Amino acid sequence: MADETQDFHDQDLGTSPSRINNPRIRHEVARAIVWVAVVGTVALAIWIARPLLVIFGAMVFASMIDGGARLLGRVLNIARVWRVSIVLFVTTAFLLWLAYFAGSTISQEAAQFPAIIERQVTELIDWAGRQGFQVDQSQLQNYLGNIGSGISTVTKALGGILGGAATIVLILVIGVYVAIDPQLYERGVAWMLPREQRDRFYVTAARMGQTMRRLMAGRLLGMVVEAVFTYVMLAWVAPLVGIGAVPMAALLAILTGLLAFVPNLGALISGALMVLVGFSGGVEMGIYTIAVYFFVQNFDGYVVIPMIAKKTVDLAPALVLAFQLIMGILFGILGLFLADPLLAMIKVALERRAEQANENQTREGAKDGA
Repeated sequence: MADETQDFHDQDLGTSPSRINNPRIRHEVARAIVWVAVVGTVALAIWIARPLLVIFGAMVFASMIDGGARLLGRVLNIARVWRVSIVLFVTTAFLLWLAYFAGSTISQEAAQFPAIIERQVTELIDWAGRQGFQVDQSQLQNYLGNIGSGISTVTKALGGILGGAATIVLILVIGVYVAIDPQLYERGVAWMLPREQRDRFYVTAARMGQTMRRLMAGRLLGMVVEAVFTYVMLAWVAPLVGIGAVPMAALLAILTGLLAFVPNLGALISGALMVLVGFSGGVEMGIYTIAVYFFVQNFDGYVVIPMIAKKTVDLAPALVLAFQLIMGILFGILGLFLADPLLAMIKVALERRAEQANENQTREGAKDGA
């Protein structure tokens, strides 16, 4: 009687609409589930890409604080919390001084800056027309207006999590928390990984952290070098050669230093602004600003950057520029600023992956030889 009951249950299960007996159909269903999971994962990644980029920006900020705290640790034997506090205090004091200096010294120059640029662009269009180039000024202004409208649209579209001050505050807060105790968060991520993968994760995380610290230290060094050299050449050296001080030297130096954080594109923008302001003081001053631009960029490109690249990830300029364009289109200004660090981290991860593959091959080869 029991055997008959079991047979009945087996037949009932076999005819259930939720039970698939055909192995081929089960295989196809499993494949479909995998594809749905992949598509869902990609959609989720796209949906949370901007918050993840903000978190990565916080990691970049934390690496900069961590680098300063480590440097202080070489001369001050105090707790890490105090070293981080000193770095934050010095940074805040410098930014407040810079804001005060900019507000009291170059505020009038900043107000006149757009008018000078517009006037120089108009003169450039007129000169091109005299040389035989057909340039429709109204059409060009229309293009510039469309570009400005597009930038405004992108900026508005970045609202919410990437919206202005809220994004900066979020990056700063998360970055400070991570910088105070980075090992806490590192252990938390490692805990979610399989046990056999944790040692590899720690090695990869340590290498990424070291690379990020050196990359950001080099970036800050390059910003300072370009700003100082630009100001010295425009404000001090120019009068010595009989040209006279270039207008808005302090403002141009600050813009050059800030834009140096974005490789390639930042140098082009700061150079164009410098040359336009230079030609507002005459042809000689314009030619001099061109010379200053090439001097500063060559010094940074052939002295500072190679010195930094020896201790960090040496990225191909064309690859960096292409990645900046992609990140700028996808995520706006924030993506443009974080493109270089993100690309460096991707390269470190790929290098670690290649090292692990080589280690596995070497280990398998040793077993076969034994």
